[in-house]
Formats: sequence, structure tokens, C-alpha cells
Amino acid sequence: MYRTHTCGELRLENAGQTVTLAGWVQKNRKMGGMSFIDLRDRYGITQVVIDESSSSELNEKVAGLGREYVIQVTGIVEERQGKNPRIPTGDIEIKLTHLNILNEATIPPFTIEDESDGGEEIRAKYRYLDLRRNPLKRALTLRHKLAHETRNFLDGRNFIEIETPFLIKSTPEGARDFVVPSRMHPGEFYALPQSPQQYKQLLMVAGYDRYFQIVRCFRDEDLRADRQPEFTQIDCEMSFVEREDVLNTFEDLMKHLFKSVLKVEFKEQFPRISYADAMRYYGSDKPDIRFGMKIREITDKVKGHDFVVFDSSPYIGGIVVEGIASYTRKQIDELTEWVKRPQVGAKGLIYIRVSEEGIKSSIDKFFSAEELQALADDMGANKGDMIFIMAGKQKKTQVALGTLRIELGNRLGLRRPDRFAPLWVYDFPLLEWDEETKRFYAMHHPFTSPKPEDLEKFYSNHKEDLEQVAANAYDFVLNGTELGGGSIRIFDSNIQKRMFEVLGMSEEEYLYKFGFMIDAFKYGAPPHGGIAFGFDRLCALFGGQETIRDFIAFPKNNTGRDVMCDAPSKIDDTQMAELFLKSTAKN
Repeated sequence: MYRTHTCGELRLENAGQTVTLAGWVQKNRKMGGMSFIDLRDRYGITQVVIDESSSSELNEKVAGLGREYVIQVTGIVEERQGKNPRIPTGDIEIKLTHLNILNEATIPPFTIEDESDGGEEIRAKYRYLDLRRNPLKRALTLRHKLAHETRNFLDGRNFIEIETPFLIKSTPEGARDFVVPSRMHPGEFYALPQSPQQYKQLLMVAGYDRYFQIVRCFRDEDLRADRQPEFTQIDCEMSFVEREDVLNTFEDLMKHLFKSVLKVEFKEQFPRISYADAMRYYGSDKPDIRFGMKIREITDKVKGHDFVVFDSSPYIGGIVVEGIASYTRKQIDELTEWVKRPQVGAKGLIYIRVSEEGIKSSIDKFFSAEELQALADDMGANKGDMIFIMAGKQKKTQVALGTLRIELGNRLGLRRPDRFAPLWVYDFPLLEWDEETKRFYAMHHPFTSPKPEDLEKFYSNHKEDLEQVAANAYDFVLNGTELGGGSIRIFDSNIQKRMFEVLGMSEEEYLYKFGFMIDAFKYGAPPHGGIAFGFDRLCALFGGQETIRDFIAFPKNNTGRDVMCDAPSKIDDTQMAELFLKSTAKN
């Protein structure tokens, strides 16, 4: 056998045993008349020692070992003299008696250490080497545990895991599909699924009342730290349920994952907030509630002081930031320029400083000290605090204040990755109006049910009525990141047809794209609903990171390219001809 134990397994109780280990040479160093090898595998590191009393042949072999050589060693477990408390095997070492070089190795282009000297691009090119480092091992082990515990929990709740197809029909509505040409059907294409949405609903029609799948999905969209062109979802659907049934079931799943994987226990119900209140108080539909700093509307309190910015604005709001009254004018000016960036979109920033010396503001020529103090008191500001105010159109100003709130949370260290603040957000608008195309789009997807109390407005032909229709939808938010989204689905074919009509589809179009769904509903579709969690994001947040790449074995870079194998790449003319394709790309 290649090994009797792993490199992370041996302890003092193994002293005196003859063992065989196999792994990679982390370090090979000579100190006086002794040589030391740090031997590494997936499980840890064990020190191997050889002294001058060993044969010259064995000493020569050891001297020739380079970093990342793959070797097999046999020796006797002994108590280590200079113990290393930083590793689990730090109390022992192996006195070498036999060495077998299984494979030599070229010196790697960066150090295989927790803190590597390799930049992101070079480590991505040699991802198989980067995966040898402990941070990535820990990340992928965490991913495995989360997947394992998810399956255990859902199996215990009578969910059944069913695989759905990867080659499906393209029904573009939102993000772009990745498409796959068919050789057997010239000029026709499959799409890779952005989600198994339609198939899981059909499984409900088929009577499989509790379905789940940890499934790969694909979207051809612009990338950022928490997005990849291929990603993984915990995809779930349930029949004969209302919103509360879904929320309670998957809140229990999240509590189980926190407890079993992180040893973090939540005994109380997760907070719940409507979409309207999330925007009102946080300027975001995915609020980070690890800290306060809520937005407060002050429109009626500040108008009528001949300050044109306030008097001409339909909405004025502000946030109270604790303990930063000592901010200098330079710091405030820098923050003002920051909110004017296109990513934030504010026209300016008004401040009120509440300090021991009194109250000072950028608008004190329009407001007396007494009026400013009354406003500060009303907003709950204390001495030592700063108030920041913005004015403009309601939603745009709320979003800008919410963005500023998150930035200040980052600067003030309020968004600690080791603290978890879960939250449910519900009652989203069903539809979004696009001024450019002059049509409605589904805010979630076209299979989301309107709330029953809004059905009358849903059948209205007035834009104002349709804008007020609430979706029977919900998101699971963790630390300001949307981790999951779902809804109670439409299961009546007439309501589904109406949804397609509202979205501007002709009967011919929706029957071509979704006719099989409408037909299926005619054969007895049960009330059903579900949710999908972004598994990569879940792994990253549980691992205390913002980027998901370290939690995916072989991720793409920020342009969607796999730099390790250089994909995507061109295919040869024979393949192009077989698929009836011609490229219009310019070389």
C-alpha cells in the first residue's frame, strides 16, 4: 500500500509505530547534521527527520528532493523535541527509514503556502496548484459540508432529489441564455438552463410534491465578485403550500446549516420585512441589518425654509451615523464626491454635525441652530453623531442613501463577516415598467403568482393599477446579500395566460415558448411554490468571504474565461460545418 496513515493523522499515542505516508514535499531543509521534510497531503503536514547516522544513499536522496516532489516515506513515529503547536501533528515526527520518490516535480510558479507570493492571474492559470493551498482546501471542504447537510435536512423532510435536463428550450426573458447548436437538427439550438424553473413546476404537476436539486445553472451575463457564468443553486419546490409553509421550511434549513456547519444557533424566528419597508428604511431590497443607520424621511420637516434643493424635491431623507462628528471637512468633502459618482448617482450631500461644541451644518444659513437641533432630536441623533441628508426623486434618493449607508458600514467596520444577520423580504412588486421599451417585465419571473388580493388590479388594463400589483414572492437575505429567492407560483392556466399578455406576448408567442406549461396546468396542477438559494454565495458567506471564486474548484475569471485551459476557444472548420455554423467574428 502507498500509505498506512495520512499526513494529518498521527499523534503522540502513535509513538513507536512504523508507518508509511505519501504526499508532496512542502519544504526540505537541512540544519546541521539533520534534514527535515515537511510532507503534505489533503489532511495536513507531518515532519519527517533524517540524521547523519542514516545511510549516505538515503541522505543523498533526501538532499535531492525539490518542492512538490511526490514521495512515499516509511519510518518510526517519535516524540518531537521542538514541538509545533500550530499544527495538529506538531507533537510528533517520523524518523525516516525508507524513501521512495513517486514523481519528480518542476518548481511551481508560486509558493504553495497559505499566503502565496502568486498573483490572482498566475494562480488561476495553475489552479490545480492553487487548490493545494490550505485556504482553498478549507473553502471546498466547507462547500462539501454544506451540500451534505442540505441533502440530509431535505431528505429528512421528505424531499426527493430529481435531476432535470441541461439541454432545454431557449425562452429568453431577462438574462441571456447560453445556446448549444444541434448537429442532428440543423439550424436549431438548445439552451443551457438559467434555472430548472419550468421543470420543477412540471414535477409538481406530476405529483412529486417535495423536490430539490443541487443543480448547475448558466447565465450569459456580465460578471462580478459574486457571479459566474455557471453557478450552483439549491433548487426546491413544494406542493399544497402557502408562503408561510415555504418560509418556515427553508428557515429551518438555514438554521440547520448554521448550527451543523458553523455551530451558530438561531433560536428566534428570522426577521421579516416588506419590500416597501426595506426600501423605506434601508434603500435596498437586500438590507444588511448587522448595523442600524436606518433611513428616515424628513420631507415634511425641512420644506419651507427657502432652500431650493429641499423645496423643489419630492423626497428628502437622511441617516444618522453614530460617533463620527469628529469627521473633518476634508473627509466630508471626500464623501460628498464619492456619492456623486455614477455608481451612486447623488447630486450632493448635506451634513449636520452634532457635537459638544454645538450643532454645525452645510445648510445653517437656511436653518437656525434651534431648528437644526430639533431636527437632530427628531432623527435620534446624539452628541458625537453626524447626519447625512439627500434630496430628489424618492426611489433614486433612497437607493443612494442605502449605498452610502453600506459604504459607511464598511468604513466603520460595522459589517463584520463573523456576524450573521438573516432576513426575509416579501411582497415585491410583480411587474417592472421599462420606459425605453414601454412595456412591463416580470420582476421575478413570469411564473410568479400575484397576491390574491391584487387579482382585480392584475386584470386591469391601466398601467397605474398593474404597477401596484404585489407578487406572492420572497427573498432570503444574509448580511446584505440576496442568497435565495422564490415565490408561490401561478397554477391556473388562465392566470398564466394573463401574465404573458401583461408582459406583451402574443398568444402565438407564449404558446410557442410555454405552450407545454399551459397544457400541463390543464391536467390538474396543485397549488405550489418554491425557492432557490445561490449555493456559491452561501458558501462564501459561511466562509467569511465576499468573492465566490475560492469556493468553486475551477472558476472563470471576471471576463468569463477559464485561463487554465483557455476556454472559450475556437473550434475547427469541420466541427463548424457539422453544426451548420459560420462565424461573423472579426479575427
